[in-house]
Amino acid sequence: MVFANVSRSLACRPLPAAPPSASRLWPLLAGAAGLGGAALGLSLTNPPPNDFENFAGDQLVELAVEEVCGEDGLPMPLRLVVQNCPELIRSQSQVLGALARQGTTRHNFGIFSLYKTALGGQEVLPFLRIPRYQVTTFAGAGQFVILSTSKDGREGDAGGATSDARP
Repeated sequence: MVFANVSRSLACRPLPAAPPSASRLWPLLAGAAGLGGAALGLSLTNPPPNDFENFAGDQLVELAVEEVCGEDGLPMPLRLVVQNCPELIRSQSQVLGALARQGTTRHNFGIFSLYKTALGGQEVLPFLRIPRYQVTTFAGAGQFVILSTSKDGREGDAGGATSDARP
């Protein structure tokens, strides 16, 4: 009788699930390895702050040439003194990049970074004030992309400015 009860209790239990076969695990393992490799690759190509400084310097040069050397930029007496305004500003790319880096906060997420920059607002001459700019820049995969800009509190078009972080 004892054996009859044991055989009945065994008959009522479900069979344990078969372990997953290697052929079903392989795609999961390959996908996980691929995602890990992609994350590692992105983290290795996340541009460092020095590359951002170069990018920001180039962007500020173009902006300053447009703002300062344009028709509404320098007053006429200064235009007579400054013979080649765009060249003068372009020679200050490193200084402008360092200035941008000082006014920038980097949020590093490992595989990408967000740079938030706030510059300007200073009065350099009684008749010349530097506009206040705020810029948010995405950095990842060796590239910089300006996501949003504002000038003196007004939202602007990001312009889609991109750059390869490598010189």
